[in-house]
Amino acid sequence: MESGWHAYPDAADDHADLRPVNPGRVVGLGAICDIRPERLDDPDAQSFSVSEYAALDDGRRVILHNARGFTIGRTSGSTRDDAVPDHVARDSIIHATLNAVLPDDDENPETHPWAELADLARARGLKASAEDLRGLPYDVILTDDVLRWLAKP
Repeated sequence: MESGWHAYPDAADDHADLRPVNPGRVVGLGAICDIRPERLDDPDAQSFSVSEYAALDDGRRVILHNARGFTIGRTSGSTRDDAVPDHVARDSIIHATLNAVLPDDDENPETHPWAELADLARARGLKASAEDLRGLPYDVILTDDVLRWLAKP
């Protein structure tokens, strides 16, 4: 008899690092953008991690993966341009987050791995198909650390 955690039976892959959650209806998807630690190899750059999640009808957010991210570089010796209003910088971070996870709909909307997200959701014990997820609203959340970074002069 085997012991330990096993993937939810409907998952195509074992995704051994994903624990099942209490069931809930998936009503949305989204991405959470967070700050990564300062890069010692490039102090003029800031890296961000991006996690995708499923939003459930009871308000829970279930992380599906945290495998993506992006880096913003600055010219040597400069800081974020204070002449640019904060809402533009915030919009830039949101846009970069979306670029990390979603395709450009004008080019090929099918390139987003809907089937992979559905499989990750099933690995967590949620009922989901690629077709279900494709039609759901998608939100971006910036963590408090990102908002503080944006507010720095």
